[in-house]
Amino acid sequence: VGKDPENASDYDWFHAVALATRDSTIDRWMDCTREAYTGGQKRVYYLSLEFLIGRLLVDSLSNLGLFDVAREALAGLDVDIERIRLLEPDAALGNGGLGRLAACFMESMATLGVVSHGYGIRYDHGLFRQAIVDGWQHEQTETWLDFGNPWEFERSEVKYLIGFGGSVTAATNEKGEVQHFWHWAEGVRAIAYDTPIVGWRGAGVNTLRLWRARPEADFHLARFNAGDHIGAAAEEARAESISRVLYPADSTEAGQELRLRQEYFFVAASLQDLLRRHIKQRGSLDSLPEYTAIQLNDTHPAIAVAELMRLLVDVHSYEWQHAWRLTTATLSYTNHTLLPEALETWPVGLMERLLPRHMQIIYLINAYHLDQLRERGVHDAELLRSVSLIEEDHGRRVRMGNLAFLGSHSTNGVSGLHTQLMRKTVFTDLHSLYPQRINSKTNGITFRRWLYQANPQLTRLLVEHVGEEVLDEPETRLRELEPFAEQAAFRQRFAEQRLANKRHLANVIQERLGISVDPTALFDVHVKRIHEYKRQLLNLLHTVALYQAIRSDPGGNWVPRVKIFAGKAAASYHQAKLIIKLTNDIANTINADPTVRGLLKVVFLPNYNVSLAEDIIPAADLSEQISTAGLEASGTSNM
Repeated sequence: VGKDPENASDYDWFHAVALATRDSTIDRWMDCTREAYTGGQKRVYYLSLEFLIGRLLVDSLSNLGLFDVAREALAGLDVDIERIRLLEPDAALGNGGLGRLAACFMESMATLGVVSHGYGIRYDHGLFRQAIVDGWQHEQTETWLDFGNPWEFERSEVKYLIGFGGSVTAATNEKGEVQHFWHWAEGVRAIAYDTPIVGWRGAGVNTLRLWRARPEADFHLARFNAGDHIGAAAEEARAESISRVLYPADSTEAGQELRLRQEYFFVAASLQDLLRRHIKQRGSLDSLPEYTAIQLNDTHPAIAVAELMRLLVDVHSYEWQHAWRLTTATLSYTNHTLLPEALETWPVGLMERLLPRHMQIIYLINAYHLDQLRERGVHDAELLRSVSLIEEDHGRRVRMGNLAFLGSHSTNGVSGLHTQLMRKTVFTDLHSLYPQRINSKTNGITFRRWLYQANPQLTRLLVEHVGEEVLDEPETRLRELEPFAEQAAFRQRFAEQRLANKRHLANVIQERLGISVDPTALFDVHVKRIHEYKRQLLNLLHTVALYQAIRSDPGGNWVPRVKIFAGKAAASYHQAKLIIKLTNDIANTINADPTVRGLLKVVFLPNYNVSLAEDIIPAADLSEQISTAGLEASGTSNM
């Protein structure tokens, strides 16, 4: 990094170790890429607006089997790896379970040898950093890129032009076929940034490709020199706003437009990229479903249905029905929620203005869809209204959930219960017409991070008793622990490692909040996004009831308890922000009451992210999963 060791800061050491770690992945990454081209395996393309990957240093070193090597090497240079690992910022490219699932899938696919690419947006600022001032949440800019990102490779030669606005014209070609031409009003360039994602024991290395937005035209030097300094940079600022912030507030029309621009931007760039790769390797798109699986993570990338049809019909000259067969055979859709407001809908007017050709395609998909249903004898007006891609009731809107369902050959829920309820609620009418479409894929987590890295003492205990194979074959090897549950010595060791984790979390609470908690108390944990359906309020009512019960019977046989809350509220979600304020007010009241004698403490840890979760989860005695039944799709934090 161009520094003399004598003058190197801890950040310099972090970057040096990260770059050395990255260097150790390159050969395997290149090998995996070559094998994918020569072996002809089917590729998975995972399209997600979120990738909550967290810190990568320990993740990559551990998966490469180099963590102890790095610790020893740095110790020889009088550098403590435990100190520098904490300097890595969390890549805050996600919000909660959906984004963490995407990160887990990337690591898991690399471990299993599934050839895959993750596609998303390289947000300059990601999700906001949460500060608590007088009990209220304040959103601060997340600056994860301030010191650069040592894991990524900018691929400035991999760029695509993405259009917005304008108009559509039609012309008849020499075969008598009508062709459509989209004359966009604004172009934005998508630039690729690649991060290698290492599988367990370096089994495979796959690519997370994130897109950054840049203006189509170069900087207006003439306007700048003429004195219009702000106007000269306006086009640049407008384009770059697309990849500026994860989930810009969409409570305004401008916010809604930016959200839709983000979704189309990354989908359009990703589809152009994967079609280019397929044509280069296969020569024709006829075999696209045979060698390509595109997974839509929630409705955010649902515009891929219309965009893939546009590319096939308008750019690659496929006949409509052939293009539709290729599209539906290639796309699959993961539903994450039964909350109606989370199934995105976009105003028709906004879609017509921003993506006029896509709106035409959506109308056509809808017309064919409804015509086919009538041909099958479906004439119930209410049923047809329900399964239409256009909602007519509260201003005309495009239903992105219905679009993703219709444009995919597979729609999966993320747990057994969620999938059953999906068939009965949000997609009940579509399910009645396409009964084979919905299936269940239960979410999981990468235990490499959540056990091996986040809980090393428990990992050591497992390895000592059932062997190192537990890290490679957990499904079978963990069963071998059952006989040890009857052994007092094992239970003692288990209790000791749990207490050590709780002491660590107690130190974190002391450092961040100045609140002293007893590590031997029951740690009662409720950590996840703050939302009414996740029912933090119900937990707070229990907290107050417990507080009042202790005060009325101070001599009772109470188990000392620490209530631990953490999570962010969406910037424009007033009710969720009130719940955070209430949590902190209750904490202040209870923690300051001497009559409770420390039997109950309440803490709200600010800025919940992957790294904080790695401190909290191994120390939890009780994990509160009290969401309204059936609305928490899988509850990744529970796993």
